[in-house]
Amino acid sequence: MTALTASPPATAVAEPPARFRDLLASEWIKTRSLRSTPWTIALTVLFVIGSAAVATLADTAARSGPADFLPYDAYPPAGYWTLILVAGSTGALTMVSEYSSGLIRTTTVAVPARGSVVLAKAAVTATLWTAVGAVISTGSFLVSQAILSERHGGVPLTHPGVFRALVASALLAPVCALIGLGLGALLRHSAATMVTIVLTLLMLPPMFSESGRWSANINHAMVSAAWKRLVQNWEPDPGSLGHTATIPGSWLVYALWPLIAITLAVLVAKRRDV
Repeated sequence: MTALTASPPATAVAEPPARFRDLLASEWIKTRSLRSTPWTIALTVLFVIGSAAVATLADTAARSGPADFLPYDAYPPAGYWTLILVAGSTGALTMVSEYSSGLIRTTTVAVPARGSVVLAKAAVTATLWTAVGAVISTGSFLVSQAILSERHGGVPLTHPGVFRALVASALLAPVCALIGLGLGALLRHSAATMVTIVLTLLMLPPMFSESGRWSANINHAMVSAAWKRLVQNWEPDPGSLGHTATIPGSWLVYALWPLIAITLAVLVAKRRDV
């Protein structure tokens, strides 16, 4: 008679912790798997570049003579206000949609390092919208200059002020997308986040004029006002009573807004329950 021997208990195999590149791949899959993502990007690109074409065709200032860069033909405010709204809203939905669907609970169980999850979302969002912004900015410039060239008003990329306006317009999309992502992480509610984005990025700057020092400082601290100053390729009138923003200060606004938004999003994600 043979004695039965007990088999050793099975040992659980520990899963290796998720690496940051794994988080990036996961966030990219989430982004590109949404049907709305390519449609939103395609329609935004067409609308903003189309607005540049319409603004250029409607402009009667381009006549024969010395060529000059007309920034509000290549980068009309109406088109780029739309880009601000779309990029900010899409960035916000990156966070808000996970909270509203409950997917964030699964994500945090799989990856307890919540701060890394937020940073991965921010990296994917910034990369995507930088590419979109570059396409829109370059397309807007090329379309406007193609139209202006027929009126002897086109300028090359090396013309003074052109490259700065192109870069500022390209970076406007990722800056607003990251701000939206940060607000989405803070508020976690679709309606409240969208209203805050519209108020912060679009409605507040016109409320503060440049006639007084305090109101001008608030205006210059806004992203849309910083973009407007960076696109402007002429020097302010020395005799003007207004307080004009500086170029370095406008670039600083571009850097600080997304940095503060993502920093707050990481801190909130670490401290607040899902």
